Amino acid sequence: MTGKFLKFFSPFIRAMPEIKNPQREVSFKEKFIWTAVVLIIYLIMSNIPLYGIQMKESTDYFYWLRVILASKRGTLTELGIGPIVTSGLIMQLLLGSKIIKVDMADPYDRALFSGSQKVLAVFLTIFNIIAYLFGGAFGNLSDIGIQGGFFIFFQLIFSGIVILLLDELLQKGWGLGSGVSLFIAAGVAGQIFWNTFSFIEGPDGIPRGIIIAFFSVLFDGDPNTNLGDIAIRQQLPSLLGIVTTVVILVVVVWFESTRVEIPLTYRGYRGYKGKYPMKLLYVSNIPVILVNALYANVLFFGQLVAGPDSGMRASNGGLIPDFWINILGEFDTQSAGTGMGGQLIPIRGLIWLITPPLGIDQLVSDPFRAVFYLIIFIGLCIMLGRVWVEVSGLAPRDIAGQIIDSQMQVPGFRSSERIIERILKRYIPTLIIINGILIAVLSFFADSLGALTSGTGLLISIGIIHQYGETLAKEMAASQYPGLRGLLGMD
Repeated sequence: MTGKFLKFFSPFIRAMPEIKNPQREVSFKEKFIWTAVVLIIYLIMSNIPLYGIQMKESTDYFYWLRVILASKRGTLTELGIGPIVTSGLIMQLLLGSKIIKVDMADPYDRALFSGSQKVLAVFLTIFNIIAYLFGGAFGNLSDIGIQGGFFIFFQLIFSGIVILLLDELLQKGWGLGSGVSLFIAAGVAGQIFWNTFSFIEGPDGIPRGIIIAFFSVLFDGDPNTNLGDIAIRQQLPSLLGIVTTVVILVVVVWFESTRVEIPLTYRGYRGYKGKYPMKLLYVSNIPVILVNALYANVLFFGQLVAGPDSGMRASNGGLIPDFWINILGEFDTQSAGTGMGGQLIPIRGLIWLITPPLGIDQLVSDPFRAVFYLIIFIGLCIMLGRVWVEVSGLAPRDIAGQIIDSQMQVPGFRSSERIIERILKRYIPTLIIINGILIAVLSFFADSLGALTSGTGLLISIGIIHQYGETLAKEMAASQYPGLRGLLGMD
C-alpha cells in the first residue's frame, strides 16, 4: 500500500517541470546572484495584481497569516508558500510516522518522494484556488462569472508552479537556503520597514511609520501632539512596539546561541574528544508554525460557517439557529483599506478565545481571554513540538543511532545505543518543553505589545536570518578554503 501511495504520483511527476541539479560546483558569487534573482522575481510577482477579481466585494480569509505565508492580497502571490509548506508537512508526517516507507539512501526513492511532494503542492494549490473562489475571497462568484473564474484559476495555478520552481532552484544548490525561508524573511522585513519608515498618515493624523512619526511629533511644533500620543497606538506602530521588536530580537538570538553540550569520545582513537550540542530552542520555531497553521484552518472554516453572511445561519435562510453558531464565533466586518474588501474580526465565541489579543488595549481590557489563549498556545506548542521531534529524526533514539554510527560514545558509559538514548532522554524532553514555553510566550507578547510585525512572523524571520548568517559564513569559508567543505558538511 505504501508503494502504491507514492507510485500514484508517478504519472504526474513525469509531467511536472523540474530544475536539474548542478553538474558542477556552483561558486558563492553565482549562488548569491541566483538568490537575488529569485527574490526579485518573487517581489515582482507580489506587485502584479490578479486580473478579473473584485476586491471591493471580497473577503480576506487569511489576512491573519499573510506575513507567515509570504503572500500579498490580490496579487499573483495570493497563495504564497502555503501549498509548499503544507505539502512538505504532510509528507514529512507520513514519512516520520512510518505510514509510508522511503529509503532516502536510494536515489530513485528520494526522487519519487520529492516529486510526490511537488505534485501534492500543486494539488493543494488547486484546492485552495477553488475554495477561495467559492468562498468569495475574490468577490461574488456569480458576478465574476465562469470565464472570469477560469481566468483567475489559471493565473494562480501558473504563479503557484513558478513559486514552486523558484523554491526548487535554491533547494537544488543553485542558490542559498530555500525559497520558503527567503520569501518569509523578505515579507517580514518589508512589513517591519513599512511600519518603521512609512510617511502615510494613520487614522490619528500622524505618519504610520514609527520613526517618521517620532521625528514628526518631535519637530512639528504642534502643541496638540506629543510623544505620549505615539507611545501606545491602537493597531498602529508605536514606540512600545519598536522596543518590543528589538528586545525580542536580542532575546531570540541569545536563546539560539545557548546550547546544552554532551561530552563525547571517539572509540577509534584514545584521547580524541568532542561534544554533541543541543540548542536551548531544540525545535526552534517549528511548533509555533504548526500551531498557526492549525489556527489558520480553524479561522478559515470558522469564518465560512459562522461569518455574518454564512448560509448556515437561520437569519440568512439556513437551518441552524444563530444562537448555536454564535457559540462557535461571532465576527465583525472591518475594512481592509480603500478598494481592498473586508476582513472578519472575531469578537465573541470559541474562535475569539483562540485568537491573540492584538495590542496592549485588548490585553488590559480582557486579561482572562489573554491568559486562556496563552495557556492553550503553550500547550499546543509543547504537544506539536513533541510530535515534530518524533517524525523529524530528532528523537533520543535517532540521535543515539547517529552518535553510534559516527563511532562516538559518552565517556564513562558503555558504547550502547540504548544507554546513550537513556542519557539523551534526560535532556531532550525538557528542552522541548522549554522551547514550547519560550516561543509561545515571546510570540504572545510580540502580538500583545504591538511589535512591528506579527509575533510568529518575527520569531520565524529571526530564526531564518540566523540560519542565513551561518550559511553565508560556511559558504565564504568554503570558497576561501575548499578543503573545509567536507568538514562543514557541504559535500
